[in-house]
Amino acid sequence: MFNEYSKIAQVAIRNPESGFVNDKKLASEWKRLRFHSKPNFKDAVIEFTKFRELLEDDDIKIIDLPTSDNLTIDSIYARDSVLISPKGLILCNMGRASRTPEAIDNFHTLSKMGHRVAGQIKPPGTLEGGDFIWIDNNHAAVGLGSRTNLEGINQLKKILGPGIDLHIVKLPEPDHPEDVLHLMSIISPFDKNLALIYKPLMPKSFINWLVNLGMEFVKVSSKEYSLMGCNVLATAPRSIIMLENIPNVENDLKKSGCTVRTYKGDEISKKGEGGPTCLTRPLLRS
Repeated sequence: MFNEYSKIAQVAIRNPESGFVNDKKLASEWKRLRFHSKPNFKDAVIEFTKFRELLEDDDIKIIDLPTSDNLTIDSIYARDSVLISPKGLILCNMGRASRTPEAIDNFHTLSKMGHRVAGQIKPPGTLEGGDFIWIDNNHAAVGLGSRTNLEGINQLKKILGPGIDLHIVKLPEPDHPEDVLHLMSIISPFDKNLALIYKPLMPKSFINWLVNLGMEFVKVSSKEYSLMGCNVLATAPRSIIMLENIPNVENDLKKSGCTVRTYKGDEISKKGEGGPTCLTRPLLRS
């Protein structure tokens, strides 16, 4: 099934030992890649272990992506390099050039698990996984912004084929050209008719398109949006993993019938602006 809320059967992740590697690598890259501050390696390992346990508790088959000399510390955010589609994987050409090797490196691992390529985004096209969501088997949305350009979207349309209604969402420019504002920064579907959204950054045309598909919304405040309150991972319908200490979003999700589990992401999420959706590349949902 192709959506962002059905039961995850298989997911790919890259742990800090393979992504951050060590303190020396973190020290050499965090400023250039615009992390808010240098992650503490030991604490990152502890946080990620707890996060992984939440996935294991849901009986999800986990594929651990290995380290590589080609990769930067951004590679801990496994979602961005690959999309899933009915025809197979779509390998992204990342908007941040330093991340370009991730798609091929990750596919080397995923191909051993039986995954095949449906297509590849090629220069000058750019596309990142955080800019793409499936609503259902026939409807998807893609963000047009700093990391995903129109050429990349046109290539994506050809790979997906005419049977998919692909809605283009114009995203605002980030404060700095090297920063990121992905589509999944402002929307996280968590059931067939419910999504968590940050409305101030949602174009009216996108909201109307979703409403016409029967979608209703739980809204995130500006205060909690800045805490990555709109970035939540549904491991099954209304089963949520999110960052801790975002109380209003957590309470609103519970009022919507959700089971919510939280993790401490000071090192693995907050410093690099990558929440639970960014840390995971769901490959199969049932």
